[in-house]
Amino acid sequence: MKKLIQITLDYGKMVKFSHTLFALPFAGLSFVSALAETNKTPSELQRILFLIVLCMFSARNAAMGFNRWADRKIDALNPRTKDREIPKGVISEKSVLFFVVGFCVLFILSSYFINFLCFLLSFPTLGIILFYSYTKRFTYLCHYVLGLGIGIAPMGAYLSVTEYFSLPPILWSFGLMLHIAGFDILYSTQDIEIDKTIEMKSIPVKFGILYALLISKLTHAICFILFLFAGFTAGLGVWYYTFLGITGILLIVEHLLVSPRNMKRLPIAFFHINASISIILFIGIFLDKWSIVLSKLGIMI
Repeated sequence: MKKLIQITLDYGKMVKFSHTLFALPFAGLSFVSALAETNKTPSELQRILFLIVLCMFSARNAAMGFNRWADRKIDALNPRTKDREIPKGVISEKSVLFFVVGFCVLFILSSYFINFLCFLLSFPTLGIILFYSYTKRFTYLCHYVLGLGIGIAPMGAYLSVTEYFSLPPILWSFGLMLHIAGFDILYSTQDIEIDKTIEMKSIPVKFGILYALLISKLTHAICFILFLFAGFTAGLGVWYYTFLGITGILLIVEHLLVSPRNMKRLPIAFFHINASISIILFIGIFLDKWSIVLSKLGIMI
């Protein structure tokens, strides 16, 4: 039993399971938005919600596992990443590939049981999230490919319920894409020297730290505008905009914490603030639509 627990912890650490907080609440807010557009029964919606969570869990594990496998040799050269599970020999390369294939299959099956459209879209979705792992080798726009892979979540959750495209989840998806890309630009400043040495591409490598921070700020500014417009097109009220205002303040704080002269506070900006932003936005839309959520899910008649 202890060995099984340790293996689970090792794989959880490898894929950084806690970072699921970045995207899952965005899928949640899109799901909440979609509830007003459907006549599905509570039992159907509960089943779909479970499958959405399963899709998020499996897609993220597949993507992170593949990223660790694809970057295993690069990680071994980087002082910051050399102690990751594969370079350190805690988990074998072959085991990680089985892990990735297993979660890819789980993602496709979960999508199939949601609806046929989601099943069809599961294949290009996997293509995007797995393809990201190689983008740093040939384009400095890799941050935006990462954002795209994670940004699919809100649109996917909406399609799971409604089976059609709509403007609000598209805006949330592009907003999440830019949100992720903006902080990934910040995060990649840690590796600027080693990336130059091993010829990896990134915005900090191409433009330097000062301009990378400016690009990150611009990316987050556009992200905020998209979230604002998404709320307007979805007909959301004061709760959403109140909590959106809080996320705007957090984005400002994030960029105040990080400067070319002081990058020591980057971990705080990276995890704590960005995880908080996604949760806060979800709370905003939930409070705005709480009666619909409880009614549609059969919790309140």
